[in-house]
Amino acid sequence: MQLGEGVEWALHCCAVLSLVPAGRTLSASRLAEYHGVPPAYLAKHLQSLAQAGIVESVPGRKGGYRLARAATDITLLEVVDAVEGTGPAFRCTEIRRRGPARMAASAYKSPCGIDVAMQRAEDAWRAELGRQTVNDVLVHLSVSVSPVAVRKAAGWFQEAVR
Repeated sequence: MQLGEGVEWALHCCAVLSLVPAGRTLSASRLAEYHGVPPAYLAKHLQSLAQAGIVESVPGRKGGYRLARAATDITLLEVVDAVEGTGPAFRCTEIRRRGPARMAASAYKSPCGIDVAMQRAEDAWRAELGRQTVNDVLVHLSVSVSPVAVRKAAGWFQEAVR
């Protein structure tokens, strides 16, 4: 399985937006600038996050985006689902019912073993993402990012927040 790059972008935007003070915002164009990504494509993902209730869009001259809830209340799974959709990663098409060994549908009493294994793996993956929050990511970033990068980002952030 490969998630689209929009998931990475959305997660990073949520981490940055978690630092925005109450009552303030960051514009989509400034978020795109910060991450070095195409503004129009990022705006699409921000709209998906807004529709999912993860971020809120504030209209007007001082408008932009901010988290709709605390970073501790937003799971990585919510962000993935907002960007990628909630459908399963693996879809069994029952190919065992094709070809020269095929039987009537009634002969297949048990689900396909491959489908069972893939569903079990997806359930575990989704459960883990459901346990991790945007705040968990932010905590990890706080200890893993270079202090020089933090200072550079802080300067940019002070100027960009509306």
